[in-house]
Amino acid sequence: MRIAAIAIALMWSGAADAQRAPASRLTDAQLNASLELGQEIEGRADGDLNGDGLIDTAYAVSSPDARGVTVLIAQPTGAKPPFRPIGELKLEPVALGPASLSIARGVLKVEELTGGTTAVSAIYRFRMDPGAGQGRRMRLIGLDATLYSRTYAHDGFEMSWNLLTGAVITREMHLNKGGGDAAYDKIAERRSTRVSKPLYMEDAPDPETVMDEVRKR
Repeated sequence: MRIAAIAIALMWSGAADAQRAPASRLTDAQLNASLELGQEIEGRADGDLNGDGLIDTAYAVSSPDARGVTVLIAQPTGAKPPFRPIGELKLEPVALGPASLSIARGVLKVEELTGGTTAVSAIYRFRMDPGAGQGRRMRLIGLDATLYSRTYAHDGFEMSWNLLTGAVITREMHLNKGGGDAAYDKIAERRSTRVSKPLYMEDAPDPETVMDEVRKR
C-alpha cells in the first residue's frame, strides 16, 4: 500500500514538474509530494542503480512511529509514473541520528546507528537484482554491524557478512586496558560461512539478531 501511494503521488507531481526538470532526476518538490502527514526526509542519495543512465533516488523518511528507506527508479521520458518504487527497508523507529545514504557503482549503502548507551552501528548494501522478475528488486548483498558501549562500559562485537559468497568475518572487541587512543582491542577474528537465500530490502534482517546467531555458532 505504501509503494502504491508513492507511485500515485509521483505520477501527479511528475506531470506538474515536467516542464521544469529533466525526467531523469527527482526534484525535492516531487519527493515532498509523496510524503504522508508527519513524515520528514532524513536524507537522500541519487545515482544510477540499474545502468540505464538515468538518475535514481533512495531516501530515508521518519515519522513519530516509523522510519524507512525507499528506492525509486527513474523511468524514460513520458513514462508514468516518472519514478517507480522498487523497494522499502524498514528501520528501527528510534535512532541515534539520521540514516546516511550513498550510491556508488550501482550499490546503495545505508548506514544506521540505533540503541542507547549500548549501540548498534549497521551498514546495509543493496544492488538491483535483474533476475527478480519484471519489476526487479533491490537485493541485500552485504551487512556489516558493530555492537559497542558508547560509555565504554562493556566489550563489543563486530561482524561483516557478504551475502553473495556467504563469507562471514567476526571479531571480539575487548575494552582496551593497556592505554592508547583505541577504545577497543579487536581480537579473536573468526571466519565462517552463512549461506542465505536471496534477501531483498523488505526481507533485510535485524543486524543485532544476525550478530547473536553468528556469535552462538
